[in-house]
Amino acid sequence: RYPVWKYILIAVALLLGALYTAPNYFGESPALQVTTGKTTVKITSDTTARVADVLKREGVPANLVSLEGSGNSTAVRARFDTTDTQFKAKLALERQLNRDAADPDYIVTVNLVKNTPAWMQKLHALPMNLGLDLRGGVHFLLQVDAKAVLETKMKGTQASVRSLLRDKNVRHAGIERNGNTVEVTFRDAETRVAARNVLSSQMQDLQLADAADGTDLKLMVTLKPAALQRTVEEGVNQNITTLSKRINELGVTEPVIQRQGADRIIVQLPGVQDVARAKDIIGRTATLEMRMVDSTVTPGTELSAAIPLNSELFTEGRGAPVVVSKDIILTGDYISSAVATFDQNHQPAVSLDLNGDGGRKIRLATRENIGKRMAILLKEKGKYTVPSAPTIQGELGSTFQITGIGTIEDANELALLLRSGALSAPMEFVEERVVGPQLGAENISKGLHSTLWGFVAIAVFMIIYYHLFGFFSVLALSANLLFLMAILSTLQATLTLPGIAAIALALGMAIDANVLINERVREELRAGATAQQAITNGFAHAWDTIFDSNVTTLIVGLALLIFGSGAVRGFAVVHSLGILTSMFSAVFVSRGFVNLWYGRRGKKLTKLSVGTVWTPGLPAEKK
Repeated sequence: RYPVWKYILIAVALLLGALYTAPNYFGESPALQVTTGKTTVKITSDTTARVADVLKREGVPANLVSLEGSGNSTAVRARFDTTDTQFKAKLALERQLNRDAADPDYIVTVNLVKNTPAWMQKLHALPMNLGLDLRGGVHFLLQVDAKAVLETKMKGTQASVRSLLRDKNVRHAGIERNGNTVEVTFRDAETRVAARNVLSSQMQDLQLADAADGTDLKLMVTLKPAALQRTVEEGVNQNITTLSKRINELGVTEPVIQRQGADRIIVQLPGVQDVARAKDIIGRTATLEMRMVDSTVTPGTELSAAIPLNSELFTEGRGAPVVVSKDIILTGDYISSAVATFDQNHQPAVSLDLNGDGGRKIRLATRENIGKRMAILLKEKGKYTVPSAPTIQGELGSTFQITGIGTIEDANELALLLRSGALSAPMEFVEERVVGPQLGAENISKGLHSTLWGFVAIAVFMIIYYHLFGFFSVLALSANLLFLMAILSTLQATLTLPGIAAIALALGMAIDANVLINERVREELRAGATAQQAITNGFAHAWDTIFDSNVTTLIVGLALLIFGSGAVRGFAVVHSLGILTSMFSAVFVSRGFVNLWYGRRGKKLTKLSVGTVWTPGLPAEKK
């Protein structure tokens, strides 16, 4: 007898497997993705209504217009029946949404969207993503200039040391930078000790050492090894954040942006074929400036009043229109961190931390301008926008807040712009690959056919050789494939050619467990066991061998996952999951099918359809 709860567990597992595998069969529809073309333009529900209205007025039927994503990845997507309707809608939206075609507010991109029903999406039943080798697209490998990151950090450290010693009235004979070391020269040992105490108490990441050069005494300032490593990591992570934001403009629905090693970044853009545009977006630079608002121009009359000679008008952004001075107070190079927070009135704000030199600059600029407005400008593609123009509430130092921003979403966006508006370090393209969509379709076809025909060959062999037990093994193998696909879909894994190879390998390993079970049942019959005893002992004794062999193979899979990278890790993930599902299906599910068929006969069962049982010294007998 097989416990009822085990039958229920198998049925639930099969039902969930079918549910979470199903989204992969619904295919894709032609669609348009509308994303922001400027950092100051946000995608909201109003944008969705505007897109739907434009399509209705232009007579272009859309199946669905919806707002999808969150944060910086928010986009409006419109689905269509045909590609002809898709391209007509693209022309209409580009014409109606953008005031200037040369400087678009919104980017309208052609892409494909999944046809998964809404009720499945609510259950998080989503299809797997396809990798570059299956869908086509662009692959970049970027090398971050770690030396430039450290050089920038040491420049900031040198400025901070100079500013800190000046503020504490510690006299020195000169500060020079030699590579990744800042050398501070002193005339006497007492002053050097005082400087050491000031720097060690205020800057925890510094490593200080005494040195001498003739009659001069020197204090050698370097970064601690942990701080050096953290500086490079922060530079790479900041570049990844910036790249993620920029790639949204390309309209890529499933981009892959991940770190490789200490200072490299992998960027994969499925479906993108325009390499030049992709490289332009990725390598684009943005700069930040802080300037004083010109108070001589009356608010509300900026567009008609004469602009002073040393001022200029900006009309783009939430803080615009505004007239600001041409004199730059501070640039984004002096900002070390920016975090969205709340002020003392529990209103959204952005907290800024400046390096030492930046703190001195902002202190001098704001001391005489309390109550006046200071504009924050973002320069991108040669054009300025004004994310914010807050009022100065008091003298600012190295740490201060920007208030009067609006919502917490606005604060998060401004913090992101201040923190990662520009790449923290230059990058170079060390590898570039383009996979055409036709090649991707061919890879999918070959991968599916190889897996399908491999499954058919296994099924035919098992049924011919093991008869009904072979049929049960094929059912268990089908369940294993169903479970594996469901788990990969639930994890939103990216399927690649190595992943398809791992699925095919998982089928071979899963059937191997059933071969062990069937042969063990034959051995029990050969030894004279009854049919029911042969089933029970066959599954029980085969389990030890199956467990050992699968665990050793799983260890190899985990080693590939831990120490591998790229395609090797993708293979290892599918391979390891396939081992786990095969252990469940080959033993648990297969036993359920066998007991469901033979268990009801009890002791009346005299024969098993398990193929030919070869008994030594006797003719072959089918049992």
